[in-house]
Amino acid sequence: MTVNRRHFLHAAGAGLLLPQLSACSDIEKLPASDVPTSVFNADSTAEDVTSGLDLRGKLAVVTGCTAGIGFETMRVLAMRGAFVVGTSRSIDRAKEACSQVNGLTMPVRLDLGDFDIVAQCADVIRTLQQPIDMLICNAGYRGGGNERQLINGIEKHFVINHLGHFILVNRLMDRLYRSSQGRIVTVSSRAAYRDAPEEGILFDDLGMAKTYRDALAYGHSKLANALFSLQLGQLLRGTRITSNALHPGVIKTELDRNLSAVSRFAWGAYVKFSGKTIEEGAATTCHVATSEDLGNISGRYFEDCNAFTIKGKGHMQNLAMAEKLVQTSIDLTADWLVEFKESK
Repeated sequence: MTVNRRHFLHAAGAGLLLPQLSACSDIEKLPASDVPTSVFNADSTAEDVTSGLDLRGKLAVVTGCTAGIGFETMRVLAMRGAFVVGTSRSIDRAKEACSQVNGLTMPVRLDLGDFDIVAQCADVIRTLQQPIDMLICNAGYRGGGNERQLINGIEKHFVINHLGHFILVNRLMDRLYRSSQGRIVTVSSRAAYRDAPEEGILFDDLGMAKTYRDALAYGHSKLANALFSLQLGQLLRGTRITSNALHPGVIKTELDRNLSAVSRFAWGAYVKFSGKTIEEGAATTCHVATSEDLGNISGRYFEDCNAFTIKGKGHMQNLAMAEKLVQTSIDLTADWLVEFKESK
């Protein structure tokens, strides 16, 4: 009997993750019946899903471009002809990554934990005086050691993974509107419904002072990503902009650099036998960002290049929570936001 590597858990490494995985057996993932079904799947690569596309004249912004799926996303979009702005906390690393890409790229510094720098990054991108066709919110932080860290009184994962991107999207919104069909693509995670707090967004405890674990905080921030994308889909109805979120897959990237040695070993073993390659991991991002079939699809959640509805656990379709999250985020970041006015 042939065993697919994605369904095989290596006892030595992945066994450490089994309690967490088994706790998710009450989750039901249903294909979204009103979204075109893709011919691509978990084994497809970013090059596969963009094969035959001509992206010349398109501008894409990819946050977190120096490694992993961010770099692969930038590489493939540039290979297909897009002009790609790649961001990183380190401008030197962004320059190095861009220099390795065959195509037109521009490195820009972006530290999602420093809102002044987020605003500066948006201002630099705006100097291009060009519509933005794809804004890919890919960069992410995953802590290690279960030590709670705060930025301005708010838990660090929530600030970097959600609020930093929230400001960036706001400050680039008018450039997305100028595109013939602007797309906001948010790299969330299935941690959004597997690992987030049971009650959802912790509006009364965004510092996570009551209960903190790295996995819980990461899931909390990824739920915020998914809900922000969901609410954007509602707010942008009637415009030429779409907003969708996705889980890229289980991939070994620099995101695990803060984990302990034992956790990195366990995660590496799990990824080896049930995960994706970097090339496969970037496929859903590139598909959602470029597929002609998804031009009018918004407010959806994707895995393996297809849209799904999550039932049984979590708050992935909780519109009331999504609306409250956006208002709370506005209140927290008001000093860095600009008013978006649609052009006539």
